[in-house]
Amino acid sequence: MRVAIALGARGLGQVWPNPAVGCVLVGGGHMLARGWTQPGGRPHAEAVALARCDARGATAYVSLEPCAHQGRTPPCAEALVRAGVVRVVTALTDPDPRVAGGGHAILRAAGVEVVEGVEAAAAREVHAGFLLRVTEGRPFVTLKLALTLDGRIATAGGESRWITGPLARRRVHAMRARHDAVLVGAGTVRADDPDLRVRELGVTRQPVRIVAARGLDLPLEGRLAASARETPLWVLHGARADRRADWLATGAELVEVAEGPEGLDPAAMGQALGARGLTRVLCEGGGALGASLMRAGLVDEVAVFSAGRMIGAEGRAGLGALGLARLDAAPRFALAQVEVLGRDVLHRWRRVAEPA
Repeated sequence: MRVAIALGARGLGQVWPNPAVGCVLVGGGHMLARGWTQPGGRPHAEAVALARCDARGATAYVSLEPCAHQGRTPPCAEALVRAGVVRVVTALTDPDPRVAGGGHAILRAAGVEVVEGVEAAAAREVHAGFLLRVTEGRPFVTLKLALTLDGRIATAGGESRWITGPLARRRVHAMRARHDAVLVGAGTVRADDPDLRVRELGVTRQPVRIVAARGLDLPLEGRLAASARETPLWVLHGARADRRADWLATGAELVEVAEGPEGLDPAAMGQALGARGLTRVLCEGGGALGASLMRAGLVDEVAVFSAGRMIGAEGRAGLGALGLARLDAAPRFALAQVEVLGRDVLHRWRRVAEPA
């Protein structure tokens, strides 16, 4: 099962809106075949593995319950039955209402032995974005911050290239490749003119570039507008935004979302992105956007790249105001990983559920 989960993780960022599933077929004490969900979401992991061997009498290890509904392809649960698999071991039940135990039921009705819940915690981590989209209607959000040791993202004059070194920047491209989309605020676009695409890693499917710009007050001559017909660009905006025709002419997709007192409503943004199938979003700034997501409880993971520099109080803070009056009201995160990247350090933190 650990192999199946790791195989499935290869599809992260490439298979949305489908889950990144892995499948291993075992028979006679040997691994017969393996598969994982392919770019674009099809073929599914089980179909890939079954096409590579004679599975009669085999055991299938699958990181998520096999699908039970007819889509563009037949249900994977039925495909396993037709192939003669006699035992299926799964990590998680699929909460999608079209499945939700139906895949397991198909297998059992056909006389296939089913074992559930193996390595569930590890599978839940890989499938976190898919599970959130199905159960809460929003994607998993990772907030990426590149900071000096004293928590600054730029000098007082706005200079920020480059706080971190080349290994850390390459790691950011790898993170982009494992997310369905990259999200930034309008201020970041105006200040940095980012491209937001994955470079040098040969990805099959580029992440969607998303900009949160309530008034569509973005430069039309920037790199995002120039490449909107090559790589998807979605611009989230409010009801009173101007220049819609100009942005539509670039090839960008405009997504109107509700506004809150301080800009676009974070919860509405999450729901809009989930409704479009996104499961994992990497937010790369700026500070105001990151703070709004944090205040709304929508940041599931924080990835901090720390550089051995000090800027001081006059520098720009990595995160905007959270409006906290008490320390015990601060969002809580638990350390999940530490990785040294040349002279920089990446530390990843997962959100901790607030006590009831």
